[in-house]
Amino acid sequence: MTNESVLHPSLIAPVGHVEPVPRRIRGVIGGKVVFDTRRALYVWEWRAYPQFSIPVEDLVDGVLIDEDHTQLLGAGPAKRHSLEVGGEVRDAAAWVWDDGSPAPLHGTVRFEWEALDQWFEEDEPVFVHPRSPYSRVDALRSASSVRVELDGVVLAESSNCVKLFETGLPTRYYLDRMHINWDRLRRSDTVTRCPYKGTTSGYWSFDSDVATHEDILWAYDFPTIHANRIAGMAAFYNEHVDLFIDGTLLPRPAGL
Repeated sequence: MTNESVLHPSLIAPVGHVEPVPRRIRGVIGGKVVFDTRRALYVWEWRAYPQFSIPVEDLVDGVLIDEDHTQLLGAGPAKRHSLEVGGEVRDAAAWVWDDGSPAPLHGTVRFEWEALDQWFEEDEPVFVHPRSPYSRVDALRSASSVRVELDGVVLAESSNCVKLFETGLPTRYYLDRMHINWDRLRRSDTVTRCPYKGTTSGYWSFDSDVATHEDILWAYDFPTIHANRIAGMAAFYNEHVDLFIDGTLLPRPAGL
């Protein structure tokens, strides 16, 4: 058997890239539909993931108010706007693309994600940010053994795992909870959300005899359907522990 690969696919969409969204996209504030479109665009302002840009003509119950401020965003210049819905004004909620931005974006507006109460792709809510059409998340059962150590302490050891492959990230190794040394771990209040996997149900830290290591382990008890095989399991950050796969120590990923 060859050693576990630490290589993984890179993100491929460059900053400024624009693509059509083949899904119905809606945004909601206070129960009111702000926009409803089948003509949204993906726009990459940074490489990690895209944003939705919405045709201004597809606003349903929302008024954009020019704040007379132009700023260079990742894909080009845009004018900042407030958004008024039902008498409520949300400042700095939207960016209308200006001259100098990619031509397909002209006449569209990119909303700040948190400025809206809810986002929907078709009839399903989407969280945190749009899912990239170029990213995959695959959770596969594996007979690879996993041992996790830190500061000389074994924190987990298992003869199998679920490997989660997510574009742009190193492989994550999810373990059944019976194989984790919970006596040495301390629960924290951290919660994170992922549009591909859902909302975490727990984070744990480790206090060794020589150092404190915050939030090195997490779990999704109720992941999205796309990652349902990791339900109830837990994974350590490769970046922060000594991870042995099939007996071989993996180098820690750098630059994440």
